[in-house]
Amino acid sequence: MGKRWRLYPHDAERVKQLERSARVSPVVAQLLLARGVTDPTDVQDFLQARLNGLRDPDLLPGMTDAADRVFAAIRDKRRIMIYGDYDADGMTGASILVLCIQVLGGNVGYYTPNRLEEGYGLNEDALRTLRERGAELVISVDCGIGSIHEAAVAKEIGLELIVTDHHELADELPAAAAITHPRLPGTAYPFGGLCGAGVAFKMAWALCQRASEAKKVTDRLRNFLVSAMGIAAIGTVADVVPLIDENRLLVRHGLVSLREKPGIGLQELLRVTKLSEKAQLASEDIAFMIAPRLNAAGRLGQAQLGVELLTTPSRERAAALAEYIHELNKSRDSLERSIYTQALKQAKERFEPENDPALVLAGAGWHTGVIGIVAGRLAEKFNVPVIVIGLDQTGVKPGTGSARSASGFNLYEGLQACSHHLAGFGGHAAAAGMKIEESKIDAFRDDFYEQAAAEITDEARVPEIRIDAESPISQLNVHIVSLIDQLAPFGEANPRPVLCATGVEIVGEPKKMGGGDRHLSLRLKQHGKALRALAFGHGDWADELAQLEGPIDIAYRPVINEYRGFRSVEMHLVDWRPGESAESAETVAGGASKAAPPS
Repeated sequence: MGKRWRLYPHDAERVKQLERSARVSPVVAQLLLARGVTDPTDVQDFLQARLNGLRDPDLLPGMTDAADRVFAAIRDKRRIMIYGDYDADGMTGASILVLCIQVLGGNVGYYTPNRLEEGYGLNEDALRTLRERGAELVISVDCGIGSIHEAAVAKEIGLELIVTDHHELADELPAAAAITHPRLPGTAYPFGGLCGAGVAFKMAWALCQRASEAKKVTDRLRNFLVSAMGIAAIGTVADVVPLIDENRLLVRHGLVSLREKPGIGLQELLRVTKLSEKAQLASEDIAFMIAPRLNAAGRLGQAQLGVELLTTPSRERAAALAEYIHELNKSRDSLERSIYTQALKQAKERFEPENDPALVLAGAGWHTGVIGIVAGRLAEKFNVPVIVIGLDQTGVKPGTGSARSASGFNLYEGLQACSHHLAGFGGHAAAAGMKIEESKIDAFRDDFYEQAAAEITDEARVPEIRIDAESPISQLNVHIVSLIDQLAPFGEANPRPVLCATGVEIVGEPKKMGGGDRHLSLRLKQHGKALRALAFGHGDWADELAQLEGPIDIAYRPVINEYRGFRSVEMHLVDWRPGESAESAETVAGGASKAAPPS
C-alpha cells in the first residue's frame, strides 16, 4: 500500500522571522516551525535543554511522603526490596533505586518477576515470599498502580508498600502506604510523561536531598545522580515516552553521562555493542543497541540479569553478564524472525491483509516473549491493528496474545467490546495483551474485525509520512546535519527530521544486508553528488528498485555516520516513489505543494 506524503509548507517569511528572533540557522528554524516551536524563548529552552529545567523531585505527586518513608527505612536499616518490572524501563528504574539505597547505606535487594510465568505487575505469591525472607518495605518500580488485590495482601502480611509508577490509572488506587505517580488524581504536575525510570530517578534525587539535609546534594551524591541519569535515559528511550520537557533533559544529559561516567555494567554493555568506540552517543544507540539487549533478557524470562548487570560491582561478573545478554538478544532476534515469517505466511495465505480491517493470527509454540514485536512489525507493514497469539502446545492453557495498534484504532476499547470471548486482557490504546482459549479465536476474530471495520476509515488505512522539508541531497554535508542534530535527542514526539528529494538516481545494484537479508544498502545520486543510503527492515525493496528504470523520489532521514574517527553523511531511507511523484505530496496546512529546501 502506498504511503501518503504530508509535506510541511515552507513559509520563507516565518522562517526568516524565527531565524532572527531566536538566532538560529534557517534549517533549524524550518524544522522548529514544523514541530510547532515558534516562540523565541521556547526555542532557546528547547535547544539548550538546561539541566536546571528538571523540577524539584518533591513536586512530583506523592513523592514527599514516599521519599520520607523510604529514607526512614534506610536510616533504620530495615530490609528494603525493589520490585521492578521485567522490561528495560523497569530494570533501569529498579537499578537506580538499588544503587541509590546502597550509596546511602541502606539494606536493599531486588526482585523482578518472570515474564513468562508471573506476568506483569505485583504478584501475591512473590510478595508473601519476600516477606518470609525478611523484607519489611517493598518499592514497586514501573508497576503497581493497578495492583489493588496485591496491595491489600501486602498490608495484611505486614509489608509496607510504596508504589512508584507511571501507567494508566484505574478508577481505584491501591491501598499502599504511599504512591508517587506523575498523574495522580487531584494533582496537577506540569509533565505527566515520565516513565518508570524517570519516576525512580526523581525518588533517588529526593532521597539524596534528605541524606544531604539540603536541596543541593553533596558532591558524592551529585556524582551518583549524574551516573544514574544515564541509566534513566535508557529507560526513557526504551519505554517510548515523549522526548519532550523533562524526558528530553534526562536523555540529553543522560547520553553524556553514559559516554563519560557509565557504571561497570554499562561499560561492559557498551563494549560488547561497540558503542564504546563512538565519540558521542545518540538516542538511537539506546533504542537499537542497548534497550533491545535488556529487553531480550526480560522477554526470555531473565530480567533479573539485566538488573544485576546494571548494579554489580564486579568487573568479571559484569563482563560475563554483558556477553550473555548479548547472546540472549541474538536468540530473541532469531525467534522473532522465525515467528514473523510464519505469521506473515499465515496472514497472506488465510486472510487478506491488504483489505481486512485487522489481523488476528495464532500459532502453536509461538514464543510469548517476542509476539509483541512481531505484532508491531505486521501492524506497521499493513497499517491495521494486529493481534498475534501464542498457543499452548499441550492445549491445556489459554493462548497468550499481544496486540499492536495502527490507523488510530483504540485497542483497549476494541478488546473490551469483545471481552466476552477472552479469559483476560489489559493494556492501553496502542498496545495490549490478552488470554484466550483456542476454541474461541475464530468467534473473537469475527467480532474484533467488526469493531475495527466500524472505527477505521478508508483514509486512515493509508499510512502517512510527515515530511519536514524538501532538501536536495546535494545540499547535505556534515555541517548541515550537525545543525539538524541540535534538535536531538530524537524519539517519540520529537522524531528525527524527515526530508524529501526528487529526481534521484540509483547508482549500482541495491544490496540486501543483515540477518535474514532484512535491510537494504544502496547508493543514491542527485546533481552530481552520491551518498550511501540504508533502509532498515526493507530488504524486500532491493529487487523492486533493481528493476526500476529512471529516477525516484525519496523520503529520508539524514544522519552522520562515524567510523574510525571519520564522519560522513548518509541517509536512512523512509520511503520512495517512481520519479516526480513528490509533486503530488500534500502539505500539512496550506502553502505550496512543495516546501523550499532549507539553506
